[in-house]
Amino acid sequence: MIRVLLAGAGAMGQAWLAAIHADPGVELAGVVDLDLAAARRAGPGLPVGTDVAALAAETGAEAVIDVTVPVAHHEVTTAALFAGLSVLGEKPVADTLAQALSLVAAADVSGRLFMVSQSRSWNPQLFALRAMTGKLGPVGSVSTGFHRAPHFGGFREQMAQPLLVDMAIHAFDAARFLLDDDPLSVSCQTWNPPWSWYAGDACAAAVFEMTGGARYVYHGSWCSPGAETSWNGEWRVSAQEGTARWDGDHDPVGPPVDAPDDRYSGIGGALRVFTEALQSGVTPMGEVHGNVLSLAMVEAAVDSARRGRPVLIDEVLARAHEQAVRDERRPEVRDELRSWTDVRAALRAA
Repeated sequence: MIRVLLAGAGAMGQAWLAAIHADPGVELAGVVDLDLAAARRAGPGLPVGTDVAALAAETGAEAVIDVTVPVAHHEVTTAALFAGLSVLGEKPVADTLAQALSLVAAADVSGRLFMVSQSRSWNPQLFALRAMTGKLGPVGSVSTGFHRAPHFGGFREQMAQPLLVDMAIHAFDAARFLLDDDPLSVSCQTWNPPWSWYAGDACAAAVFEMTGGARYVYHGSWCSPGAETSWNGEWRVSAQEGTARWDGDHDPVGPPVDAPDDRYSGIGGALRVFTEALQSGVTPMGEVHGNVLSLAMVEAAVDSARRGRPVLIDEVLARAHEQAVRDERRPEVRDELRSWTDVRAALRAA
């Protein structure tokens, strides 16, 4: 039984509470939130606090599930790692790529596991599509069409790049998983139709060159009423030996494959993988070194749209690395960052 703290008692915190209570291998030791009343409501009768390290010391918790807002991810996760706690965090890994690199170094220095939950990647249908892709020989292209028309209200409708920054990372991470490959460069355009209710660009089209030679094409819109796609998007894999397709909600269509393990689905699946990794020592999918390049794809796409030209992923990584070194407050983490002569190589080191 692994004792965990939940950091963040908001809407996503409630979803994670349900996953924690449904997992027989996990025990909720306490709830952390700046709003203590919200923490008490989330964990009635349990210890609560505003500081992860202090509440962990009080309760004997072994790990933290970080469901705070993205801007708090760096501070909360760093504090937890250096308090000797492993961390399962909500996407994105951090608010910026520079902070994400800092967290990679913090995980290295502390020796603790930091795994990022990309909940839409824990989908048995996506695993089946990956198995089909593996049977199709060399891949020429993978494409995702994502078209929805949600009226969120609040901060998303005021963001400069709401689709890319808040949603596209799910598809980018899934594309890396499907291809077992990483991005080299991206060419991206974003725009906002005249009927859009978003202040920023709600539409994007991006083409990524991947290290294996395939192209990943993303075309999405958050102001596309009518004939909406799944929240997972619509996928097409085009390869030498044929094609596989997935509508995002039902079983994919392609060469026959064994049924995937449906125990690993959604945030409950991510939680199970996290606890199994703590027990076995095996590096899980979503471990921070492996997850950072999905966030790099987001920052590179935004940068390409702003500059109006293709952007190299290594260029974005190098710039973020320089920023991470400048901003780092922990000397041991700064020294670790400075030891990296090649950021991509450092990310492959896990």
